[in-house]
Amino acid sequence: MPPVPPETPASKPAAPADLEIKDAHLIFYQVWKKLEEDYGRENLRFPKELILLGGAPGAGKGTNTNFIRKLRGITAEPIVVSALLDSPEAQKLKSQGGMVGDREVVGILLRKLLEPEQQNGAILDGFPRTKVQVECLKLLFDEMMNLRRDFAETSEASHYKQPIFHIMVLFVDEAESIARQLKRGQEVLAHNEEVRRSGLGELWEERATDFDSGLARNRYKVFKEKTYDALVSLKEIFHYHFINAQAPLALVQENIVRELEYQSSLELDPRTFDQLRKLPLASEIVRHARQDLVRRLDGYKVEKPELMAAVVEFIEVKMMPIIMRHAISGRADVNSEDKLFHDPQALTILIDIFSERGFHATVDLHHIEIPEKFDLQTGEIQCRKKKVFRFGIRFKGSEIRRG
Repeated sequence: MPPVPPETPASKPAAPADLEIKDAHLIFYQVWKKLEEDYGRENLRFPKELILLGGAPGAGKGTNTNFIRKLRGITAEPIVVSALLDSPEAQKLKSQGGMVGDREVVGILLRKLLEPEQQNGAILDGFPRTKVQVECLKLLFDEMMNLRRDFAETSEASHYKQPIFHIMVLFVDEAESIARQLKRGQEVLAHNEEVRRSGLGELWEERATDFDSGLARNRYKVFKEKTYDALVSLKEIFHYHFINAQAPLALVQENIVRELEYQSSLELDPRTFDQLRKLPLASEIVRHARQDLVRRLDGYKVEKPELMAAVVEFIEVKMMPIIMRHAISGRADVNSEDKLFHDPQALTILIDIFSERGFHATVDLHHIEIPEKFDLQTGEIQCRKKKVFRFGIRFKGSEIRRG
């Protein structure tokens, strides 16, 4: 039977997803801003195709790299992220007492991707490895889309191809991973011994994990507890399947070809992409809507402080007690005749305040005629019109355990 990736790898409780996303946005846009300052936005030219090669230790990433490069016509050497951490930039950081965390990895990697030799396509070996790096990858895709749209009608358009991200994830079980790591250790020792004897060739890296079964097992455990979850979360935006790397090499490579064909079948034709590019992505609308909401609320506080204070007081005193009584259903309706809302901007402020607090608020204005006088001679009824504002508040209700 082919190995099946674990459904729920034993791991420590992860940080809240929203916190990881917030950290990723902060890290990515700090890096992105520095790139724009150092290179100029018009020179942020990334590879036309990016292949992310991930997998368990001993799954054969190095073995299959050249096969994938030949298959996709990629001339550049693969970017091995672990090797980037030994780059001059990373060494300088460590010599100054710094740590190479997500921000540094993303920064060094993006600069590497901007090198001319990577423009025809790049293979990333070992990225992403954390949830933060996954979120940064999604943001990179979005920004590459933005660059293509921004320069589409300029003479520089040819440098900003439709971004293509392919995901290759090779998987083997723990026993196979340990066996392959230890086998690699024996091959490295034999190779290095021959290099030292003959003086020909280059020495291969001797990793401690390749000579100790306990260290090899721990390396696999780290993969399951950290990297595996990050790779699975990639499926939220990029479609791919795990590849059983425990099969014979010929079958593994056949599956790689099939997976690339599947992923390519999901890509829009560039002509179709260009026709749709003027329509914004949902993620962009949501991000910009939040930014606009913050600006509006801050503006009310500065320009209409008394009106905003009155609306806040109305929500706190008149509406929240009713909303609290409907916490289970998540639906509350509030009627009001308060003249405060005869000012249309008060309604706008109220809706924006509820949006900022995580509620969805709507308002309908109803005109109700109230009889006041009756003319005995003509039989005419004179009415006054009353304005009634009907507010609908929706939010996620309480989940009650039954039984």
